[in-house]
This record gives sequence, C-alpha cells and structure tokens, in this order.
Amino acid sequence: MSPDHLIYTIKEILARHRPKEIEAEGGDYRHAAVLVPLLLDQEHCCVLFTKRTEMVDQHKGQISFPGGAVDETDSSVEHTALREAEEEIGLRPSEVRVLGRLDDTLTIVSNYIIHPVVGVVPNDYEYQLNSFEVDKILKVPLAQFRSCSTEEEGRFTYLGTTYATPCYKYDGEVIWGATARIMTNFMEVVGKKLLLLQQSR
Repeated sequence: MSPDHLIYTIKEILARHRPKEIEAEGGDYRHAAVLVPLLLDQEHCCVLFTKRTEMVDQHKGQISFPGGAVDETDSSVEHTALREAEEEIGLRPSEVRVLGRLDDTLTIVSNYIIHPVVGVVPNDYEYQLNSFEVDKILKVPLAQFRSCSTEEEGRFTYLGTTYATPCYKYDGEVIWGATARIMTNFMEVVGKKLLLLQQSR
C-alpha cells in the first residue's frame, strides 16, 4: 500500500471517529495538546516519540509525544500541537499533514486534559532538538503496539509511586501513562486496521 493510500485511509478513519471529550468543569484541569507523528513508507508505519530530559519540571525522563499546554493565543489544539512540536524538535508546521484527532485523555500526575492530534511527518527530516526539554527521538514500529506488555500486571513504578497503566516496551524504554493510553486509543481506532491492510498487500 502506498503512503498516499495510507494517508487517505487514516484520514477517512479519523473523519468518521468522533473523539471523546473530557470536560474540565468541576476539576483543577488545564488543557494541553500533543502531536502523534506518523512516519510512512511503502512497507512500514512508525510512530515518533520524544524522551524528556531530567531538567524539565514535569515527567522527567519519560517517553512522550511533542506537545504542551494550550496558550490563550493558540487558535486551536492543532495549533498548539504544531507550535509545541516546532519548539521541542524543530519540526516546521508546514511539514506536518494533520489527519485528525483521537480521544482526550488525562495525565496521571499533572492534571492536564490532553487533546491528541494525528499527523504525518517526513521520513528524512533533520530534527533540531530543544536540549533542555528533549533528550532524544524514538521511532517505534506500529506493530510494536499490537498488545500491551505489563510490569506487575499493568502497573508501572515512577519516582517511587506505582501507577496502574498500560505499558509498551521498545529498545530499552517503557512507554506508559497518558502516552500509552493515547497509543492504545490509536490502535483501537486506526492502528489495527492499518496493520491488517498492510498484511493483505
């Protein structure tokens, strides 16, 4: 299946999906947006993640998507996701083809409602990492997310506290928390269909 066909398929699936929204009323929640960056070629689909540094205030050393808090000047959550991706990894908004949105999710610790935005990014882009925020980039094959691996039956310990969370492991890293829940939602809505299409080529 060609990358153009994959892009069309993902966009059509997301257009039919009505994202579940979380209301902020009655809770001490802030809004944030993340970009779920997809890399596509003739045979593979990968997902791009960042590993946060130990210098940031929140989520030190965690695997995450490029993203951050919604500013008052942002025109949409898509604007937020693209702005933050440029600030964190030097990805120009013009290089991203936005395809749609996934369900909202909550962060476990920092009380953010996260709005995930799915987009296709270039395979050969030269990223410029914000050295304060981003330690490295991780590109994970979509097939890695067919099923969750778990630590202690779906629990993960971070800074001495144990959380109930899906976990995905790749190349010595653990994807957990809100990022793992976003990927679980992506697989339920889009990913499993893409893998079946690729296998039927």
